Amino acid sequence: MEKINLIDSFAEFKEYKGIDTETLMRILEDVLRGLLSKKYGTDKNVDIIVNVDKGDLEIWRNRTIVEDDNVEDENTQIAYSEAIKIEPDFEVGEELSQEIRFEDFGRRDILAIRQNLIGKVQEYDRARVYNKYKEKVGSIIIAEVYQVWKKEIMLLDEDGIELSLPKTEQIPGDYFKKGDNIKAIVLKVDMRNGIPQIVLSRVSPIFLERLFESEVPEIFDGLITIRNAVRQPGERAKIAVESYDDRIDPVGACVGMKGSRIHGIVRELRNENIDVINFTPNAELYITRALAPAKVISVTVHEEAKKADVFMKPDQVSLAIGKGGYNIKLAGKLTGYDIDVYRDSDMEYEDDVDLQEFTDEIEQWIIDALKEIGCDTAKDVLGLTKEDVAERADLEMETVDNVFEVLSAEFAEETPENTQE
Repeated sequence: MEKINLIDSFAEFKEYKGIDTETLMRILEDVLRGLLSKKYGTDKNVDIIVNVDKGDLEIWRNRTIVEDDNVEDENTQIAYSEAIKIEPDFEVGEELSQEIRFEDFGRRDILAIRQNLIGKVQEYDRARVYNKYKEKVGSIIIAEVYQVWKKEIMLLDEDGIELSLPKTEQIPGDYFKKGDNIKAIVLKVDMRNGIPQIVLSRVSPIFLERLFESEVPEIFDGLITIRNAVRQPGERAKIAVESYDDRIDPVGACVGMKGSRIHGIVRELRNENIDVINFTPNAELYITRALAPAKVISVTVHEEAKKADVFMKPDQVSLAIGKGGYNIKLAGKLTGYDIDVYRDSDMEYEDDVDLQEFTDEIEQWIIDALKEIGCDTAKDVLGLTKEDVAERADLEMETVDNVFEVLSAEFAEETPENTQE
């Protein structure tokens, strides 16, 4: 047959960069065998010779030469009188190989080959992409932003494969434009209507773990193990690490000299505060470490209920709870315990006053904001600086000044007044 370069014949295949010529030719052979089997009843007596280097092929149909009156199956046999028209030297019993040319196919057959080939190539390419990324779930990849939409960002990897980074999987404060490179983990890979859907994430705790693996050689080498990691994306994260070698300080190795190792991770996570904690099987000690930077007096663990009662000085409660309650929530997730914080009942706080007693002078929303940071009483608030209260409770300094004035006046009234004689 006339040599036809099939790769150049089908321009649609040029976009499938991940399919090599050999694979493409194998797919083509399968498509042709299906058509030949349908056209001639069988493809077992057909040889398809593929030239991978040149990108072309030949099709040969093999039939046995029989006497003119003994032809029982025209698909596998040919009459002697017909055979000698092709080659006069043929004899009965020999095998005749006859080339099938593309001109022998009808226009409908050519169209069917083309459509089936395109379908098979697309099917193979989608399966290849799905399998490639299914193996990468939980791994970090870097891809380029191709299109930015309100609810998601579409990216392209080095092979031009489309990836999705939904808004819900972006860190608050993330801002990307077309052409930017984004680092994220492969969160999940689904097949929808035969098309692979690859979803990335920058908010998953696994992303935090992979960043530590890439920055801390001891973790990558298995000398340090990450026991758990929890995050409030863009705000705070806690990661528990453990070393089986007493000579290695797991926390120090993760932080690095002057924070050299952790600084890169913090920048990647939009300045997310990261607490690196030394894991211990001792539940009380583990909970104490998880509540850092707050200082704990004592911890009572109720193992069956997976609860823990933590006692601390009143000025430490707001630190334990943290801005937005993130510190105590993350400590609970990290340790697996439901943590309740209690103020230590020292005598000096027995004359304290609950904030709800000040509703006549302080608006309820302000009181709620103060309680949100762990300040339930007047002395809880007065035990902090005005700047600390303003930052943690997200209040205006003028409002904080007024609160301090009202609360301070309550305790000033306890001083006996001068009496006139």
